[in-house]
Amino acid sequence: MSAFTAAAPRSILVVPTINKSLDVDAPNYVLAALPVPVAEKGYYVFPVNTTKYVLEQEGFYEGERIHQQPTDVIAKLFGADAVLYVSINRWDAQYAFIATTVTVEFDYRLVYKDGTEIWNESKRMQYSPQNNNSGGSPLAMLIGAAINAALTRAAPNYMPLTQQANQQVFVMGVNPLPDGPYRLPVPTK
Repeated sequence: MSAFTAAAPRSILVVPTINKSLDVDAPNYVLAALPVPVAEKGYYVFPVNTTKYVLEQEGFYEGERIHQQPTDVIAKLFGADAVLYVSINRWDAQYAFIATTVTVEFDYRLVYKDGTEIWNESKRMQYSPQNNNSGGSPLAMLIGAAINAALTRAAPNYMPLTQQANQQVFVMGVNPLPDGPYRLPVPTK
């Protein structure tokens, strides 16, 4: 935390993610979910769609290539104090006959504009929808669970897990992002 305190960033640039999953939409979902918890911690967060557009105009279309660039070059394009790099390690739904488990796993790195890493964290979250049938025949409960698992597998909802992961990492985790200069005080009664 001494590096973070010395850097004292005021603005954070959230760049497109590295996607190590098979879902091509995952980076867009993750990118959309990142600014809110970072801004709530009291930092100016550059608009992610504008950031993505400007980086594309500079020839940086893929997260992997952006993450390989020197941080000072990326930060200088926007005048940012720090750059937030996120890697999607896992974004999938594992299906078994009567259960589906949705999993997300991310690595977060905050790098000061001079290239010094000032904060990092990893988060993995899982969700397995439960069948809430508490009565009826065991066969009906089994069929209901199988249908619920199949529906979750067909259209898993990753956003609640992604938002929870970000909230836990930036706000409630073991190593949360320290409060920024624009953090509003919590109102008291």
